[in-house]
Amino acid sequence: MDLLFTKYIKAEISYEGIIRIERFEYPKEAAREALLNAIAHKDYSGFVPIQISVYSDKIIFWNEGQLPESWTVKTLLEKHASRPYNPDIANALFRSGYIESWGRGTIKIIKECKQAGIPEPVFSYDSSDISVEFRKDIYNEKYLHSLDLNERQVKAVLYVKKNGKITNSDYQSLNDVSKATATRDLTELVEKYSILQRTGDIGAGTHYFLIGS
Repeated sequence: MDLLFTKYIKAEISYEGIIRIERFEYPKEAAREALLNAIAHKDYSGFVPIQISVYSDKIIFWNEGQLPESWTVKTLLEKHASRPYNPDIANALFRSGYIESWGRGTIKIIKECKQAGIPEPVFSYDSSDISVEFRKDIYNEKYLHSLDLNERQVKAVLYVKKNGKITNSDYQSLNDVSKATATRDLTELVEKYSILQRTGDIGAGTHYFLIGS
């Protein structure tokens, strides 16, 4: 945790009076919980170390392990019983105060991400691979320009971030452009850049949302 939050994860610095406030790209409690989960649920017979991969827009905690029989990723997203792969390790973590309550780790991770204003984490399970992926709030002007979006598209994405959705008519008014231009720009945001998702057929009543929202 110290290595992650001193070397790899940046903090935005602000001040309240003379008090220095650090707001990290990812909530510390969520990352801590993901790491503890990886330790408690890892299959140590495979000799593959827990892996933490840090990218420019996301961070992934991965471990080799197995979910209980009949469990799916959906089970992890709801209140569930505690069935750790390594009960002795989980019990040691609980008794030493590292884990507050069993069976609540994934829910706590989701809650911390929501409170921090970043997208909900993505939990994945495939055969013997278990991972949780945290994503930054990538919808900022600097990042959007790095994708080569035009100014109209950047403005539209920021509009959706603030208002939750946008229509073709909204796009026309926002950027003072024709319907054809709005349609072309929005289609690129959906099909080329995979930033927006569309509900309904192209035309009246169609709304565009941020992917994953």
